[in-house]
Amino acid sequence: MPQDSLSSLPWPGARPLDDAFFDRDAQGVARELLGKVLRHRVAGLWLAARIIETEAYYLEEKGSHSSLGETPSRRAMFMAAGHIYMYYARGGDSLNISVGGAGNAVLIKSALPWLDAVSGADSLERMQRNNPTPAGHARAPERLCAGQTLLCKALGLKVPEWNAQRFDPQRFFVDDVGLRPARIVQTTRLGIPRGRDEHLAYRFVDVEGARHCTRNPLRRGQVEGRDYRWIDAQEPHP
Repeated sequence: MPQDSLSSLPWPGARPLDDAFFDRDAQGVARELLGKVLRHRVAGLWLAARIIETEAYYLEEKGSHSSLGETPSRRAMFMAAGHIYMYYARGGDSLNISVGGAGNAVLIKSALPWLDAVSGADSLERMQRNNPTPAGHARAPERLCAGQTLLCKALGLKVPEWNAQRFDPQRFFVDDVGLRPARIVQTTRLGIPRGRDEHLAYRFVDVEGARHCTRNPLRRGQVEGRDYRWIDAQEPHP
């Protein structure tokens, strides 16, 4: 988001992340996005979700879309930090953000609905209407954004509208509400094919929301030191 956009806040107290936040190393941004809130205005309501899971991607590693080269659909990954990169995955929309270094980005993997004075019960109800169960019932709040495509569906985010765009504090932005995870789990990313750097531990999960993310990194059978490691939220990124 351009710096001059900060002068037109959508409400007093809103704290949209600026371009400088994103213009850093992908892993550092991925860690610090945990606890931040996505806000998307739909039909006069601010739909909101607190980020609990992210993945970092770099140009030079094979798991990244950008490693396949720049194309019209992937050009947002090569644009300045803070651009939105959206693509279709498994028939749904996925949200990424370009970060420091051409071709580097962070995938917003999952979140939990966020309720406050701005985004209340009406917003949650709208998110449930956006993303019902296969049977057409209201999805439980903790499952509404439990995956990258579910997240975008609940928030009403679409590839044609937002790919290669900048954040807009009047329509869609990332809000710093002052939350910081107490502990973070670092582990390998999901869905990376064998031989495409699937071993890289570039996935970050807020421990508080681990049970509600795409796949719980602390589920039975996972071993500390082999499958994941703990990160103190105050631990500096190398």
